[in-house]
Amino acid sequence: MVGGGVVGLAAAAALARAGRSVVLLERETGFGRGITSRNSQVVHAGLYYPPGSWKARACVRGRELLYERCARLGIPHRALGKLVVATEDAEVRTLEGLLARGGENGAPGLEILDGRAVARLEPCVRARAALLSPRTGIVDAGAFALSFAAEAEAHGALLVGGAEVVGLERAGGGWSVRARRDSGETESIRALAVVNAAGLDAVRVARLAGLDVDALGWRLHPCKGDYFSLAPASGLRFTRLVYPVPAGAGLGVHVTLDLDGRVRLGPDAEYVDAPRFDVDARKATRFCDAVHRFVPGLREEWLAPEFAGVRPKLAGPGEGFRDFVVSEESARGLPGLVNLVGIESPGLTAAPALAERVVELLG
Repeated sequence: MVGGGVVGLAAAAALARAGRSVVLLERETGFGRGITSRNSQVVHAGLYYPPGSWKARACVRGRELLYERCARLGIPHRALGKLVVATEDAEVRTLEGLLARGGENGAPGLEILDGRAVARLEPCVRARAALLSPRTGIVDAGAFALSFAAEAEAHGALLVGGAEVVGLERAGGGWSVRARRDSGETESIRALAVVNAAGLDAVRVARLAGLDVDALGWRLHPCKGDYFSLAPASGLRFTRLVYPVPAGAGLGVHVTLDLDGRVRLGPDAEYVDAPRFDVDARKATRFCDAVHRFVPGLREEWLAPEFAGVRPKLAGPGEGFRDFVVSEESARGLPGLVNLVGIESPGLTAAPALAERVVELLG
């Protein structure tokens, strides 16, 4: 197993639970410190993705597995619901499309509310209409990820931090995996199968195995998203997540809550040449303008830079929908290699379902 984010940890736990001998290698010294640690921590319902796509199927299945796991293990979470708001008549038609798509995907309880109903639910929000998604929620992403680490270890998995995979090749009916430790020493492991869940590094790992990722269309386009926190003194209060209708590379700058009730705005979507995590304070104007459309009481001086994340997107600027890559590579002459590439949103929600699929692919 390559990659110790939530997807890799979930797959490691699922494989160990199924009786497989598992070694997980993670470049960072700890687990869940990459993409998993830098996102909205939102549990998605399945509104946005084409029916039948991996994003749709894994999101819907993963959502219920996530909620069940959190309830069983006491992982902090809350199914507080979400409003996707339309501020113009043309956007109402977009809501109707999301209602139909989400219903087809299996997102439960969806309904379109008029502006007065929206104001009753969220007095700070002004909209022509909104799509209510009651099963959208938030989760402590770190605790969720580490619960899989604990489960994997309880079933005998070995989780190794500070180990960057630098070599991957077929050997004797299986695989030889070479990893460089923080000390600079290199070690090799023999394995019957390899699961590539390396997030932003997944394409590099696929290349190590000999795959032509450009021919496969797997080149990743890092897409940075910044977040700003809202000062508690603003007086703006929300009980649900509030999103605009989706446009562009992301879902639009939206209002999110953490489990302590603190409010942040974000993320935006900015393609970058390489991952970086600075937040430009000057973006506050742009964030305020974006959210002011549906939160008219917002003022720029209430916003402060908080953190940034980077999405491992397969779709480049201006390109259409790209699904997760969930692929066992026997057909390409590499049996026992499973690639999970382009696992961006809703990857956190989808992680338990993707783990189930990994177990199925490896028999």
